[in-house]
Amino acid sequence: MTLQAPETRIVNTWRVACDGGEGALGHPRVWLQIPHDKGWVECGYCDCKFIHSDFEGKL
Repeated sequence: MTLQAPETRIVNTWRVACDGGEGALGHPRVWLQIPHDKGWVECGYCDCKFIHSDFEGKL
């Protein structure tokens, strides 16, 4: 059995919301702040990785 890799999203804002994206099967909405020095953040519920567009291709 193989596990799917967590989703990666490229975003244009430094503050993002994540709710798992699966309606009733998702998770509570959480707000995440992308650190300006790091350029990315991961959701603690679903492990979705949000990368700011300024850091796309640099990580």
